[in-house]
Parts: sequence; C-alpha cells; structure tokens
Amino acid sequence: METVLVTGGRGASGRWVVDRLAGDYEVVVVDYERPGPDADPAPHVSFRAADLADRGEALDTVHAVDPDAVVHWAAIPVAGTHPDGRVFETNVGAAKNVLDAAGRADARIVQASSDGAYGFFFADPTPFPDELPITEEHPLRPEDPYGLSKVTAEAAAGAVARRDDVPAVSIRPSWIQFPGEYACRSDGYVDDLDAGAGNFWSYVDARDGADLVAAALAGTAGSDPAVPSGTHEAVNCVAADNALGRPLLDLLRESYGEIPDDCAVDGSALAEGDDRGAYAIEKAKRLFGWKPSRSWRKAAAADVPEPTLFER
Repeated sequence: METVLVTGGRGASGRWVVDRLAGDYEVVVVDYERPGPDADPAPHVSFRAADLADRGEALDTVHAVDPDAVVHWAAIPVAGTHPDGRVFETNVGAAKNVLDAAGRADARIVQASSDGAYGFFFADPTPFPDELPITEEHPLRPEDPYGLSKVTAEAAAGAVARRDDVPAVSIRPSWIQFPGEYACRSDGYVDDLDAGAGNFWSYVDARDGADLVAAALAGTAGSDPAVPSGTHEAVNCVAADNALGRPLLDLLRESYGEIPDDCAVDGSALAEGDDRGAYAIEKAKRLFGWKPSRSWRKAAAADVPEPTLFER
C-alpha cells in the first residue's frame, strides 16, 4: 500500500481528505500539533507534528516519511483573519518547503489552491470574469495576500514538477461546505445577493473536494497517467449548481446590471434558466473522471458524521 503524506489533515476540510484516502493509502497526517498520547488513530492513519513554514522541519519530516505522494492541504485559509504579511509568508513558505521536499522524495504532488487565485472574491469592486464559464485558463489577478499566495504556490508546484520530474496537481476549490452545515444556505446568505457575488455564488461539498484529491492521486500514477511526470495542472473544484438555485445569468444581471459584451458567454453552456455555477469543471472530468455529486439541495440538511480520524 502506498504512503501519502497529508499536511493540514486535521483541519476542517483536511480531515475529509484524510478520511477519504485512509485505507486506499497509509496516510501520515502532518500538522502544527500532534494529537495527545491517549489518542488512538483510525486505521491506516498516523500523525506527525511539524511547523511547515520552518524549512528544516518540513524537509526533515517529508524525508523521514519518504511518501509516494504528498497532499499539501495546510494553509491560513482566508484573507482578513491574520495580518496580510503573515497570510502570504506562511502560505507561500509552507508550500515552497513542502513541495521542494516532495520533489526531492520523488513524490507525486496534489495541493490545495483556491478559486481565490482568480482574484474575484477579495477585490473591491469584484471584477467581472473575462469568460463564462470560468475555465482554468482565465487570467489570475489576485489583489489580496491569500489569492496571491495560491498563485505563488501553483507556480512553485510547476517549478518542482519540471525540476524534479514529478507530476503535480493544484486543486482550486470554491467555498467549501460541510454536510449538514452549509453556510451558503444560511438566511443571511440566501437573502442577500451581494453576500455571494464575489465568487458568483459558487461552492463545493467537502466530500466532492476529497473525491477530487483521490482522483488526482490516481491520475498521477501508473504507466499512462493523466498528468505525467514533469507537468503541472490546475483544476477547478466547484459544485455543478450555484448556491442560490437560480438561473446564473439572472443572478449576474441582477447583481452586476448586465452581461458585459467582452464576456464570452456560451449560450449552450449557460442557457436561460440554467442554475449551474460560474466555473467550468470539464477539465477535472477530462483528466480524472471527476464530477461533483453533491448539491445543497440534499447536502445542506444531510446527517453525515464528521470524520474524527480516531477510533470511536
């Protein structure tokens, strides 16, 4: 069984990734703190502590584990919660350290990027996209430290892939939601069109995100991988519908006043009355056979136990 090192695996979304991978792989979770000595890890899960922003600790940890693949999921997850410099320096430093270590270990790489890399959500005013649906080829124009850190991490992944001849995938989730706790269906969000306008009312279920991680790991392995060694690919990770369940074009017109002439709207893909999301997800399907299977319509009220990563 292969070993996968997962950073940030005890975080809100990271634990869903670990839960999805454990059993298919031996999963080593690396986070800033290790569970106490009385904790009994779930089968195929173990823990290590390291400050990944410390280059020596990151390199030593990955070298000691010697994984077949590295899933880098650790980060300060949003702008505005910490000083700008700390967000950028922590996220970029940890990514650079972990990815360099993965390359030296000849490990396949999957990392968490974000739709924040496009630069829509934290900009004021929100820039309208150059195209709809928004593909992975759309220019990345972040103004905030979080989005900029993700663009930099993606560039680092590409550099490591080329230099060390390993495959690398950067996953760009939109706002991650958790079954039974869909913040995008709260009254304050649903009743205020502006609340979700910054990312065009997009979201993704944590389980769909974890499924894409698993698919990307599989798609970088074998004799004929979807992402060959030496290459880096970025893929959107977004639900098929929008969080309001309304026609996307209607939402855009109501929020922004119009569909700009320079926005390449594909009438067949964004038909009137279609409540799909604004981000294209065809690339992940083409490369990895992934498509989101959860919608807020059922998942928002779903009773699904949260992964604990420990024996119950």
